Amino acid sequence: MSSAQYARIKLGNQDKISFLSNLGTLLAAGIPLLDAVGSLLEDSKGGQKKVMETLRADLMQGKRIYASLSRFPRAFDKITVNLIRAAEEAGTLEVTLKDLRDHLQQEIEFNDKVRFALLYPLIILFVFIGVMLMMLVLVVPKLTTVFYQLGVTLPLSTRILIFASDLLIKKTFYVIGVGGALAFISYFIYSHKKSFVLNILFSLPLISQLVRQIDLARLSRSLYLLLSSGLPITVALELSAQVVMREQTAKMINRSREMVLSGKKLSEGFRTSKKSLPTIMTRLIEAGEKSGSLDKSFQEISNFLSYQVANSLKTITVLVEPVMLVGIGLAVGTMMMAIIGPIYGLVGQVKFR
Repeated sequence: MSSAQYARIKLGNQDKISFLSNLGTLLAAGIPLLDAVGSLLEDSKGGQKKVMETLRADLMQGKRIYASLSRFPRAFDKITVNLIRAAEEAGTLEVTLKDLRDHLQQEIEFNDKVRFALLYPLIILFVFIGVMLMMLVLVVPKLTTVFYQLGVTLPLSTRILIFASDLLIKKTFYVIGVGGALAFISYFIYSHKKSFVLNILFSLPLISQLVRQIDLARLSRSLYLLLSSGLPITVALELSAQVVMREQTAKMINRSREMVLSGKKLSEGFRTSKKSLPTIMTRLIEAGEKSGSLDKSFQEISNFLSYQVANSLKTITVLVEPVMLVGIGLAVGTMMMAIIGPIYGLVGQVKFR
């Protein structure tokens, strides 16, 4: 396969966990590496099979595991590749594979918490949009016919509702076309101005604090994993800068790395970003530097920040749900008034007659 073909291969999280776990288990049982890869190849399929075939072929040629896995940048990130490289040099491959598996599982669980916390408001929003569309397509046209036949005077809100209904029914392809064009433009802007769009999104109230905590939690987990595997602090910082979302956090990491390269402590570099880092994080880093257990300090920081993220997600959910419900209630109420208002007017006309 060409380099471009290797680069297109992607593994799902469960496939990566399976690969790391099974390979680590076989190696821990004393099975030679090439035989272990051959055993995994027998049960693999899809993208995982291509990875295993390439890995086996490379091993037979005398190449190392990290060199083979680095061919698949979409399947194995630089952190994974560098950790495996360090483990091969230190002779602790099976231990590192287990650590990588645990790290990936924690990352999946962490992301799932974030995803599920945001899922409920989205479900409410989509249900509301579905109900609105159903009303505009099925209910409003029937009432419109009745109103026009009886010559009912319609208020502005009802006329707007009828206009929206007619637009959806009679100009469906135009609506779809405009919607598709807006979606394409949005995607184009996001693709070419991703940093700009994300900076705006990450600066929104509530979201900015949450994203900062998520970034620091990911940073701490990555640094713990990298440092505990024996990688130098400068390499660990360089790799960890790639796992964060905020540009400000990445700049803070790179700035701290430069300070470490100049002979200063990591805590001194982080201390220059007091607004971005909680005080407890800096204190724990200082303690880790003094005791020579910086990796353990980052493990404690990771646990603390993960707890903070969970609390922030609960807070956001508690705040967003009632706001959304009130907004949806107002929108539904306005629609119902636009429908019921002319009906009451019609009843009044009948009584008057």
